[in-house]
Amino acid sequence: MSTVMTPVTHSIRLTERINRIEPSATMAAVAEAEKLRQQGIDVIDMTAGEPHFATPQHVKDAAIAAIQNNFSKYTPVGGIVELKDAIIRRHADDFGSTYKREETCASVGGKHALFNVISVLVDHGDEVILPVPYWVSFKDMVRYVGGNCVLLEADESQGFRVTAQMVERLITPKTKLIILNSPSNPSGAVMNPADMTAVVRLAHERGIWVISDECYVYLNYTGKNFSVGSLREYKERMVVLGSLSKTYAMTGWRLGYALAPASVVSAMAKLQSQSTSNPTSIVQKAAVAALKGPQECIAEMRREYIELRDHVVKGLRAIPGITCTLPEGAFYAYPNVSSFFGSGGLKSASDVAGRLLREAHVATVPGEGFGTGDHIRVSYATSKAELDRGLERMRNFFTAL
Repeated sequence: MSTVMTPVTHSIRLTERINRIEPSATMAAVAEAEKLRQQGIDVIDMTAGEPHFATPQHVKDAAIAAIQNNFSKYTPVGGIVELKDAIIRRHADDFGSTYKREETCASVGGKHALFNVISVLVDHGDEVILPVPYWVSFKDMVRYVGGNCVLLEADESQGFRVTAQMVERLITPKTKLIILNSPSNPSGAVMNPADMTAVVRLAHERGIWVISDECYVYLNYTGKNFSVGSLREYKERMVVLGSLSKTYAMTGWRLGYALAPASVVSAMAKLQSQSTSNPTSIVQKAAVAALKGPQECIAEMRREYIELRDHVVKGLRAIPGITCTLPEGAFYAYPNVSSFFGSGGLKSASDVAGRLLREAHVATVPGEGFGTGDHIRVSYATSKAELDRGLERMRNFFTAL
């Protein structure tokens, strides 16, 4: 007589650190939109955090040549010398910085560089000053490594401005780091050079680190491109993070970098050696071509983004009840939709984004993921025709409330 064994089930116990963080709000919004598309529904996607342009041809040609030339072996963890030199030269030419090879580390995207530097600088109990609204990953990365975020509410009435005085009020003996992101994701706000310099100077005087995430530094519409890397006298407490994703329409290629003191770069490379090792060899060659090749593509993309920005902001402001600051960089608008709370059962930005998706079939990202409860993020990295379709659906939805 055979005995049927009943399998014993055990609950899976995950680490405490993974339970500190949430899935990316932007990725969640993209996934929800994709579910509807799979059902055959025409969804207008205004979540996209990536350029709608194709990668420039000379960059693609360099990658193809790398494959054909069998450049497919491991490389040094922090990138080949040719890539480091290209990063250094491009940054020096554009911003007047003076970094060396040992102060440069290439990574598998800007997000990877950010994770590495937070991991090597922030310890348990350290405080990190983070302006709000913030990019979704900043807070969760800090929490993952055991740090505590101290949130700085930016001034929406002044275009989400952040000043040194606002930062200084939040400094405590536990403050280890200040994170700046200009142009900002999600608001598109650009810190003026004087404010950025004052924050960096304050941090230097107090022995506090500054991470400047400059992923969108070339998508600055003020006419005053600025990197804190140009503030050479403060280099010893500063990390500049860059990415090729937005600048050269290379999001899926995954190539980012850090410019930092040699000791920090060495620690980042040590961590990277135990995780991803080197960025993809072929992508490194493509990145060299992007950084050393013609730069006209950046100006062309920037001109079109300015036209799209003006178009989408005008369309959003034409919807009664919506207010929207003028973004000065990146490719996002961050409209305030709080006037609709209490109408049609809406109580939050998440409610608004959810209903917009389910009823109007327009995908946006709710502001809660960026630290604010009154906004939704709208990407204008798409065609004007697609923006018009999305704006019309949004207008109809809000008017009907």
